[in-house]
Amino acid sequence: MSDISVDIPTKNDISINIAETNDEIHVFAEMPGVNRTDIGLAGTESRLDITAANESGKYSTSITLPARVDPHRATADYRDGVLEVRLKRAVAKDLNHIAIHHIAIQATNLVKRFGDFVAVDHISFDVKKGEIFGFLGPNGAGKTTTIRMLCTLSAPTEGSGTVAGFDIAKEAHKVREHIGLVSEKMIMYDRLTARENLRLFGELYNIPREVLGERIEAVLRLVHMEKWADHQIGTFSTGMKQRINVIRALLNEPEILFLDEPTLGLDPQSTSDIRDFIRRINTERGTTIILTTHAMVEADALCDRIGIVDHGKIVALDTPANLKKMITGSDTTIVELDIPNITTDIISRIQSLPCAKSVAVEDETQVKIHASGDEACGDIIDAVRAAAGKIRSVHNVEPTLEDVFLYLTGREVRDQAADKVKTPMRSSRHGPSVRPRIR
Repeated sequence: MSDISVDIPTKNDISINIAETNDEIHVFAEMPGVNRTDIGLAGTESRLDITAANESGKYSTSITLPARVDPHRATADYRDGVLEVRLKRAVAKDLNHIAIHHIAIQATNLVKRFGDFVAVDHISFDVKKGEIFGFLGPNGAGKTTTIRMLCTLSAPTEGSGTVAGFDIAKEAHKVREHIGLVSEKMIMYDRLTARENLRLFGELYNIPREVLGERIEAVLRLVHMEKWADHQIGTFSTGMKQRINVIRALLNEPEILFLDEPTLGLDPQSTSDIRDFIRRINTERGTTIILTTHAMVEADALCDRIGIVDHGKIVALDTPANLKKMITGSDTTIVELDIPNITTDIISRIQSLPCAKSVAVEDETQVKIHASGDEACGDIIDAVRAAAGKIRSVHNVEPTLEDVFLYLTGREVRDQAADKVKTPMRSSRHGPSVRPRIR
């Protein structure tokens, strides 16, 4: 199947019906007034994308299929304003081919030890092509170490992995040709301009000079930094520096982009800009993105699937919506109380309740409790009142990814301490050392 692009207004009002037989899945889409040549089909083993155009606009829809199919064995017919797409169900031998064809990254039992410390403990997962995949967890959980192994910067102690179809241990040079990396530390030279920084890193990829010039202009436009291109990086704000840091990793036009906490330490506006940029390069370029973060809101907003990492292990992996269902689908209730005269005695009484799985003090008056059982809310209120607590309000709240993490591990992400202790070095500078000025 192939895509057809038509640059006219979009309307998502296609009426869809699905019928199934033993061998096929039939999708019927009502799209009156469309020419056959203006119909575009694309998809994977589990999704069908349909686009079509007529004089008034462009139809566009994405359909989740009820069973896995072989996307290479599809036929379509358009009659009387109805498109029928016939998709062959995938049999067992087809699924292996489909899975391999559509996987960008595969990690199998990856382990990384530093002496007796196990930083990554038999992690296995895969990332689909075109997906934004999130690693969520506290500092020291093993997120960055896993990324370093997949980027061939650190050799696994055990296990194996492939990136863009290449073995991370045996074909490291091939892996590097297909990836871009934005590490948690900015790699930039303050005395060079933005353009000079980008040219320097582009030349390290041996990109021809005329091609590199065009790519630099293109990536600068992506982040609206054209007018700052010839200013020294050292004059930029942190958010501006991070924009250049991110587009630096796009110069070799990678299939796969690794982003290690790309919004760490940024102000809200810069954070929003970087998140919007991540969405755009994923949707417009089809770039597969692996995002490590401990920001729950960021992971929820950007990621198609998320792996929650704790103590070097993946404790859960699914879509953000399905991860939240782990709580709503159980007997767990999330209760938030506003107690203006909160005391340690009140907290202790709540913690001692059999129904209370975890208790988190959000601020000076807010308490969030994960509790189980039908009578949990009443038991919590009784315990607070027994300790002379004044309850200003009580809410049952919808679960967040932070609630999921708390539910799985019993700990809050923001309470974790970093295990990345900086080792003093003689010099961390590139190039000649500079004597500090005495004032």
